[in-house]
Amino acid sequence: MKRIAIDARIISTSTGRYVERLLHYLQESDQHNQYLVLMLTKDMGSWRPVSPNFKIIAADFPPYSFREQFQFTLLLYRLRLDLVHFTMPNHPLMYVKKHLITIHDLTLIKYINKRREGWVKNLYKHLIKPLVFRSVLRVGVSSASHIITPTKYVMNAIQKDYGVPDKRISYTHEAADALASKSLEPKPTIAKPFMLYVGNAYPYKNLKRLVKAAEEVNRSKPITLVLAGKPDYFYDELKTYVTKEHIGNVRFAGFVSDAELAWLYQHATLYVFPSLSEGFGLPPLEAMTYGLPVAAARASCLPEVLQDAAVYFDPHDTSSMAQVIGDTLHDAAKLRSLKQAGLKHVKGFSWRRMAEQTHRIYIQSLEAKSD
Repeated sequence: MKRIAIDARIISTSTGRYVERLLHYLQESDQHNQYLVLMLTKDMGSWRPVSPNFKIIAADFPPYSFREQFQFTLLLYRLRLDLVHFTMPNHPLMYVKKHLITIHDLTLIKYINKRREGWVKNLYKHLIKPLVFRSVLRVGVSSASHIITPTKYVMNAIQKDYGVPDKRISYTHEAADALASKSLEPKPTIAKPFMLYVGNAYPYKNLKRLVKAAEEVNRSKPITLVLAGKPDYFYDELKTYVTKEHIGNVRFAGFVSDAELAWLYQHATLYVFPSLSEGFGLPPLEAMTYGLPVAAARASCLPEVLQDAAVYFDPHDTSSMAQVIGDTLHDAAKLRSLKQAGLKHVKGFSWRRMAEQTHRIYIQSLEAKSD
């Protein structure tokens, strides 16, 4: 029996679904080895093991902190582990025993989400944090027994940038689940027809071009663009832009519950995803589980994940975006075709398969001789 730790400190973040599903299905795949699930104390109520060989350990060490680098390292050595799975690239650099890492994307290297804040925060967020991320990533790529990515696109990018050999890197596609057994219409009521975007408003999500394209589409086919995402600095900035440009067909839904999001997926005419950079792109796949047609950027991993079940536009060209969206909305036969293609395509993805593939990587790493 081996002692395997899984770093689940990100379980309550946007990437946490990956960790939660991994833990859920690992309990079915492995009842032999002992698993220690490292979590922030505040998140301990969000997930509980059902298998006796899984145990939660408190690990209150914030990412990109000195405590992560020093105190977390000490905890890992005290636990006397055979293998650690860091589910994000940030990990203690001084932990040199056998470990593997999941790298979800390289967006933090390509894009900086700049806010207008005080110079101290700006210095940390826009200079120090990206530098730390690059340094930790480079060390992690070179020291990990194995690297896991969610797509072949990310895997190829890491191999190109860091020269990682095939035997030390794999991709395990993620999946999408139905959100809630019952749906609930958001309040205030959203008028139909509407097209939908779900997610945050970071600059690389490319929402300014999307609202411009939506305005252009609206001239020939009246339709509202609904943007669902937790309000923050970037959504506030986008609201200001929409008001300044007098764009009238945009509705900011703010944070929505799973039941409300299910309603939006069920009643929208088209899901639009203009992002310039993704590691997997879960929301459009999630939309497909509800039979919602998808129009997406021909960028990063999206063609790999969505394949022929979506229509694509040039995310850097607002006119291209508006043309593709408009043509699709005007074509009832195309919408029906996309609906059927999406429902069929999404069945090819499985969280259980992802967990089983990850478990095989654990076993291979444990059996491999240390360098």
